[in-house]
Amino acid sequence: MATPIKRDVKYLNRDFSDIREKLIEFSQTYFPNTYNDFSPTSPGMMFMEQAAYVGDVMSFYLDNQLQETFTQFARQTNNLYELAYMFGYKPKATGAAQATISLYQQVPAKNLGGGNFVPDFDYALTIGENSTIASSLNPDIGFLIEDKCDFSVSSSLDPTTIQIYQVAGDEPTYYLLTKTRNSTSATINTETFSFNIPEQFQTIDITANNIIGILDITDSDGNIWYEVDYLGQEMVFDNIKNTNPNDPNNVANSGNTPYLLQLKKVQRRFATRLSSETNLKIQFGAGDPNDTDELITPNPNNVGIGLPFEQNKLTTAYSPTNFLFTNTYGIAPSSTTLTVRYLTGGGVNSNVPSGDLATLDTTNTTFNTINLDTNTANYIFGTIASTNIEAATGGKAGDTDEEIRQNTIIQTTTQQRTVTLDDYLIRSLSMPPQLGIVSKAYIEKPQLDNQASTLETLCLYILSQNNNGQLLTANDTLKKNLRTYLSQYKMIGDSIEIKDAYIINFSVDFEIIVLPNFVNSQVILACIESLQTYFNKDNWQMNQPILINDLYVRLDRIEGVQTVKNILFSNKAGTSLGYSQYAYDMEGATQNGVIYPSLDTSIFEIKYPNTDIKGKVVPL
Repeated sequence: MATPIKRDVKYLNRDFSDIREKLIEFSQTYFPNTYNDFSPTSPGMMFMEQAAYVGDVMSFYLDNQLQETFTQFARQTNNLYELAYMFGYKPKATGAAQATISLYQQVPAKNLGGGNFVPDFDYALTIGENSTIASSLNPDIGFLIEDKCDFSVSSSLDPTTIQIYQVAGDEPTYYLLTKTRNSTSATINTETFSFNIPEQFQTIDITANNIIGILDITDSDGNIWYEVDYLGQEMVFDNIKNTNPNDPNNVANSGNTPYLLQLKKVQRRFATRLSSETNLKIQFGAGDPNDTDELITPNPNNVGIGLPFEQNKLTTAYSPTNFLFTNTYGIAPSSTTLTVRYLTGGGVNSNVPSGDLATLDTTNTTFNTINLDTNTANYIFGTIASTNIEAATGGKAGDTDEEIRQNTIIQTTTQQRTVTLDDYLIRSLSMPPQLGIVSKAYIEKPQLDNQASTLETLCLYILSQNNNGQLLTANDTLKKNLRTYLSQYKMIGDSIEIKDAYIINFSVDFEIIVLPNFVNSQVILACIESLQTYFNKDNWQMNQPILINDLYVRLDRIEGVQTVKNILFSNKAGTSLGYSQYAYDMEGATQNGVIYPSLDTSIFEIKYPNTDIKGKVVPL
């Protein structure tokens, strides 16, 4: 068999002229007697130049495609969008301007006698959230008031300025009330979408100019759909108003803390991404809404799964949402109609000058008190006014290609660093177990008296566990290890204070009525097992309240239970008995069917579930 002839092929020639030259050289070297006419007009040169042309074009496209896979070099906008989302940055189609709005109304003076006059707050108005203010210069530009404005409420966080506005002789007749609110240059738009059978990862498109984002999505059954960064994220932070029904233990601080932050597991969720400057794509999950999705809560034991034990090999970036595992990525909408409210606006033109936002839409404005004097009420309603003391700022066009590129690089470089509170939390829980087990953790920014400090002080509350899985205070060695561990990832200016959380031990006693033909002991045992699962340590987080109604529903679903008569909670305290040293008034902390934890960071725990959960069958 003849030995194949080895050809010397040059791979470094990429442009037309170099390819053409090497083709000629190749022919002269390996086919000297076959063809030797290399004049510009010869047929052989025609084929060589055609081959060089094809090679040059293919080389160009190869280089271009490779270039478009790198954020630093990509030039096509659609590729930059894809790269940005891949690295966790969401490009913006427009920049919304912000403005501080001063809101005014008059109220009549009330004579308390003895020459003492005060504002009559019966005539105080409430301007609802998302009320609009139009620009005087350009009526097409509107601003949304983000929070409702109640003139009857005044606090250190939301003060109401009171001035005498009108007098008759020496007596005031009207007062002027002034409040301020933040506003955003945006317009609310609404679209509806109907869904029949569920489809996995179904998408809908919002097509509009200057899309800011989604305001909210609700279905025809009144359910709220939550926006998440990615569909695998099951937990979201939800803001609830700091009111007495929501949290009677914290309502005293509502002036400085008007909202409470809670972690909420959501099945109905969606993710958004801009596919172009004028198209926002909304994607839903893949789960069947008819399938039961059991409650899953973060389990610290799952954090380090698949990781080597060596601390120096902990290189995976974590998100607290990855505590949870799901194979559905949220449910898919079916047999429903979704109402999507989204915001448009912003842009350079939305940077309106001072004094321009004076046209307030009063459609969403109401009196707090009924049965008022009609003439006076009509006059007061006509006194509502608004203005922006300073010019609006922040309005700009959407991200340019270069801004997307730079912002994506910044997003990428912040990985593997503890920047946010969530970063510190997940890092604490993912500390290698040989250094000490952090069973529970909670982190917050305390209110500092010295606001001039440039350091970011964070309070990290932790609890460990013993060999039996029971919560206990972390020892000094564990704290030292944790402080050293976090020092590898924390920001230079951050200062971390590690504190002990409080453990509130308690017991549960319940009474039930059992259906006929059921064995009392078996039903009681099933109820106890159900409560043991519910109060399992892994299912509870710090500052989580006990919802008593949930327990009634849970026990009522046990086969054989006819009625749940009563559920009693008792505090268990005393180190001599094996419990936490901290006593807690469970009855005093119960409001509206909810047992609230202490104002200090704490966690509820049934330390001995085999003995501290008791049931009794009572007669009908």
